[in-house]
Amino acid sequence: MVTPSYTITCLGNERVARDIYELTFTKPNDFTFQPGQFVLFDVPLIENPADIQTRALSIASSPKEETLVFIMKMKSGGRISRWIQEGVKKDIEIRMQGPFGVFALDRETTKDYLLIATSTGVAPFRSQLKTVFPDESRRIDLVFGVRAEEDLFWHEDFENLAKKYENFFMHFALSDPSKDWKGHRGRVQTLVPQIVQDFTQKKVYICGSPEMTKEVKGLCLNEWKVAKEDVHMEGYI
Repeated sequence: MVTPSYTITCLGNERVARDIYELTFTKPNDFTFQPGQFVLFDVPLIENPADIQTRALSIASSPKEETLVFIMKMKSGGRISRWIQEGVKKDIEIRMQGPFGVFALDRETTKDYLLIATSTGVAPFRSQLKTVFPDESRRIDLVFGVRAEEDLFWHEDFENLAKKYENFFMHFALSDPSKDWKGHRGRVQTLVPQIVQDFTQKKVYICGSPEMTKEVKGLCLNEWKVAKEDVHMEGYI
């Protein structure tokens, strides 16, 4: 089966945190996806545009939205990082393939959702949250971890969502905050047990750095006693 490809146009490229860029593109009329899926971008080498490799990015926008939104953490010297900083300008056209992936919320479960993310791993959760509300009645907790205040992004949007829907709870975990930070100090792994009393009633979704996802999955299965079928994990995309 041939994977569909699309040409999309950049509408915006904005730095939204210390090393985080938010990218907005047009959405083709015939492009459909499920919240939690990702796409592959054709990423040229800055020095040689004919040298193209694909890179995966989770879709951060909801299928309800009219544009496609992505978030990217810069890595010094990385192909896609250099491309985003130096090559992706407003009105540039880009080739995209997809969608791919099965990191979707179980809409049939009777259990509540526990979403755990670090940095840009929050992207699929933004898509999912903006899709399920206002119709969702389950309790949803989003635990979002970054290093410091300068690394936070979309926090105001998530906080506003929590104010609007009484069954959505937003939790921030900063591993190296300033002395003025009033919230949780530490990694997401240390915050989750303070939030959840009964893990048997949770569907757990984890997305972020490979180290975090691996460790949290181990905690879920061994220490927190979450059923294996209730643990869903995805690395940085």
